Amino acid sequence: MKKITSVFFSVCLAASSFAQNIIADVKVDYSQVQGSNTQVYQTLERSLVNFINSTKWTDDRLKTHERIEANFVILISKKESNRYTATLQIQSRRPVFNSTYYTPILNLNDRNFSFEYQEFEELIFNDRKFSGKNLTDVITFYIYVMLGYDADTFQREGGTAYFTTAQKIANNGQSSRFSGWSDMDGMQSRTPLINNILKADNKALRNIYYQYHRLGLDVMSENELRGKNTIGNALLTLDFYQNGSYSQFYPLDIFITAKKDEISKIFGGGAPSAVNIEKVKEIFNSIAPANSQIWNNLKK
Repeated sequence: MKKITSVFFSVCLAASSFAQNIIADVKVDYSQVQGSNTQVYQTLERSLVNFINSTKWTDDRLKTHERIEANFVILISKKESNRYTATLQIQSRRPVFNSTYYTPILNLNDRNFSFEYQEFEELIFNDRKFSGKNLTDVITFYIYVMLGYDADTFQREGGTAYFTTAQKIANNGQSSRFSGWSDMDGMQSRTPLINNILKADNKALRNIYYQYHRLGLDVMSENELRGKNTIGNALLTLDFYQNGSYSQFYPLDIFITAKKDEISKIFGGGAPSAVNIEKVKEIFNSIAPANSQIWNNLKK
């Protein structure tokens, strides 16, 4: 683990003591928008920090090494009255057991994000119905996606309840006038994403999250080689996605985007593992050929 450095994002704002399952930082970037009233963006930023960090998203009492740190970046491209057009980047990470290292779990962009917001309005979310403004609905959808992915790293398919909640939010959003929810908006829109996460085809990938993190990274402080072998063998099961049509399977893209740099560090040197690294390279070059430069440099 000493060979892997933690350089992901800055220390996040602390949440209230009862709701420290998520510690999030929010950045609203309005550099593309003309106008002199910048206070509304700063108010939005503070309101979202408070909304995310002060909401009790789960009844689970997470231990210190299980807490999720998250980063939300909203890039505003247009403002018309109280309606905003933007993109949303979400990153999350969690500590690796018995180390100072944080492993990235989620790193995705939602490029179809519009919402309505009136300065100083209270941000409220009701999981039984759509808000009508799309802001808290989208943010909350991704929080439950984030919680689901994180839980999958601690228990085999442990995030199902969170993913199911995200699916309910997506179903509510489909009836709204805002885009980004429907199947018609593309395979990376929210409803296809959550449906693919929960479908049977994704079980192999969800099991990899558990094996890679809980049985691999989390044991590396005790036995680095055993952890490395476990991670490599977990990656070999990605051969499932070499068969069939998974070239546009977004959950697979999410995994590779978040983990590719970390994988290159784990298999960038050190004590040789027992992993069939040539097979690992073959699999990755098949399912993610755009990153072939990374895969071809992997070592035992």
